[in-house]
Amino acid sequence: MNTKNRNGLQVMLGLIGMIKPLLAIMVIAIIMGCVGNLMATFITVFGGYGLLHMLGIYQNMSLTTIFVCIIIFAVLRGILRYAEQASNHYIAFKLLARIRHKVFQALRRLAPAKLDGSEKGNLISIITSDIELLEVFYAHTISPIAIAVITSLVMCIFIGNMNPILGVTAGIFYIIVGAVIPIRNGKKGSKGGAAYRHSFGKLNTVVLDNLYGLEEILQYGQQKERMDSMQKETEELEKTAKKLKKSETVQRITTDEVILAAGIIMTLLSGCLVHAGMLEPYEAVIAVVALFSSFGPTAALSALSNNLNHTLASGNRVLNLLEEEPIVEEVINGTTDCHGTICCDSVTFGYGKEPILNQFDAAFEENKIYGIFGKSGCGKSTLLKLLMRFYETQKGSVRYGDYNVNQIQTSALRKHIAYVTQETFLFHDTIANNIKVAKEDATREEVIEAAKKAAIHDFILSLPNGYDTKLSEMGDSISGGEKQRIGIARAFLHNSKVILLDEPTSNIDSLNEGIILQSLEKERNRKTIILVSHRKSTMGIVDHMNTIQGKNEV
Repeated sequence: MNTKNRNGLQVMLGLIGMIKPLLAIMVIAIIMGCVGNLMATFITVFGGYGLLHMLGIYQNMSLTTIFVCIIIFAVLRGILRYAEQASNHYIAFKLLARIRHKVFQALRRLAPAKLDGSEKGNLISIITSDIELLEVFYAHTISPIAIAVITSLVMCIFIGNMNPILGVTAGIFYIIVGAVIPIRNGKKGSKGGAAYRHSFGKLNTVVLDNLYGLEEILQYGQQKERMDSMQKETEELEKTAKKLKKSETVQRITTDEVILAAGIIMTLLSGCLVHAGMLEPYEAVIAVVALFSSFGPTAALSALSNNLNHTLASGNRVLNLLEEEPIVEEVINGTTDCHGTICCDSVTFGYGKEPILNQFDAAFEENKIYGIFGKSGCGKSTLLKLLMRFYETQKGSVRYGDYNVNQIQTSALRKHIAYVTQETFLFHDTIANNIKVAKEDATREEVIEAAKKAAIHDFILSLPNGYDTKLSEMGDSISGGEKQRIGIARAFLHNSKVILLDEPTSNIDSLNEGIILQSLEKERNRKTIILVSHRKSTMGIVDHMNTIQGKNEV
């Protein structure tokens, strides 16, 4: 999988590029945030004016006017703050929904070839926690950055209007607090954030392995070994988290010290300017008050950099997944004609350097049953994956009638074929709905007919709720043979012209195997059936049998 490491700016630009449909709302949120933060600052500033008025130092505004302004600012600050946050969260949740949709589109595009061997826990971490963390970026990063920049400029102008030296001084400290400290902290913590997300994904994988393999762990007494493995990943995660927390603490202390230093320097500088006759005493007080009360937006950026290490690491992982190139590109504009004899012409393919299939030739005519026989690991299952175009041949070609499989529209090809794998995946849903995966609008009668052909109907009726019985997660409430028969029922329900079966009766007793094979035999005049097995007993119904021996076909 793609492991490209972008810098923080590249990640942010990649994530910002997704905002276009909601740009107008983002602009409104930024405007409300700027006005709201400036009002919060000027509540304190006007409070300073009020105090100076009571001390007889400042008389340009009446005390009533000052208090009315403070009340108006306070009320509007609350309203604008709420509206800004509501807008940002609306944008965030809308974008997260779009990103999840894009991620699932990417996974569908990459499956199955690119996802073979991928750490499932890591993928789950990207789909769930990584995407969820992007809410911090969209709701609490983009607007705050824009707000900090705009409000800092306004305050520099306000303070600089009293004296340009003070305005420049304020600007320098705004830059240090809002840019220098976060960027420095971000560079130091970016590797730590990436390491934390990677460790989190690895821990997810170990936990999933332990959950799904619980029976085997108990059977072979591997509890200690598996717990040690999980403890090791947990300690690695905690170690990385402690480093990040230490960095956050140092950054927070540094920010507070710089703000304190800014206040002291502004006070001393204002005093010198008053002494030199370049500044009125009341202006010196207001300048210091204005500076202290206006660090909110920039200090928020400084604090934001702590969470941003995690967020940008998550964003990088999400962008990597979205930019991942599939091993096999989906054919969208190809032909929909995939009828006729299926031909394998000198097909060579291997997952590594060594080929599994080497110069394999075969022809599967319509409306006949073919057997692919051979020992485990000789390439039988691989052949079916090539017929489904899950992978592309390295040499030679696969043709359906007059067309190379690479010229056929992928959706049309998959619709034309029912493919029963060795391991049938069952959803946490009713048995009826699990069978209807093959045909969503199937009637109950069609489902029952398919179940009968797969020799699973009687078993289903023996359950308390029959076809409406809800299966447990991963279908663990039923046996491997029953799972396999549900997979075969799906193939019958799909009603396609071609059925590919990969060891379809490996977990089924001989009686039910006979019923299934009999059902397949009845389909011989209407469908092309290719049956893969390492058991010769399964080959009794085939019209023609191909034997694969390791890297060469016979």
